[in-house]
Amino acid sequence: MSWDLNDYPDSMKNMHFLVRKKAIDIANALEEEGYEDDRAIPIAQSQAQEWYDNASVTEKKEFEKEPEPSKQDDHPSTANPELLDNDVKVFYEDEVWKVQTVDADRAAQAFDYKDDAVKRGEEIASNKESQLIIYKQDGEIQSVRYLEK
Repeated sequence: MSWDLNDYPDSMKNMHFLVRKKAIDIANALEEEGYEDDRAIPIAQSQAQEWYDNASVTEKKEFEKEPEPSKQDDHPSTANPELLDNDVKVFYEDEVWKVQTVDADRAAQAFDYKDDAVKRGEEIASNKESQLIIYKQDGEIQSVRYLEK
C-alpha cells in the first residue's frame, strides 16, 4: 500500500512533519522495491529519523520545499538498498560512541554515553531485523545480538 501525507500509517502520526514526509517517501520506495508493509514502515521511520538528525538546516529547508509524496509517485529509491539489511555497529571513535550501519560511509549518530548509543543501535537493528555488533572502547567485540521487532 502506498501512502501520502493525508493517508499514512498510524505509527507516523506523532512524527515531526519533515520526518513523516521523508518516512512516507522512503516507505513508498521500499514498497516499490518489494518490501512488505510491516518491514518497510519501521525501516523508513528509522532512516527518516536518522536523516532528520543528521541533515543540515539547508537540507531540511530544501526538502520541505519538495513536492509532497503521492501514492502515484515513481520512486527511484531514496534509500540505499545495499545497506537496508546490513548489520548495525556501536563503536568508540573520536571520543564519542557512534552508531553506524555496516558498510555505510558515516555514522548515523554519535553519543557521549555508550548506553545511549546501544539503545539507538538496538532500535535501528530491530527495525531492520539485523544484528547489533557492540564494540568495547579498545575496538574488541563485546557482543553480537540478533534483534527482531
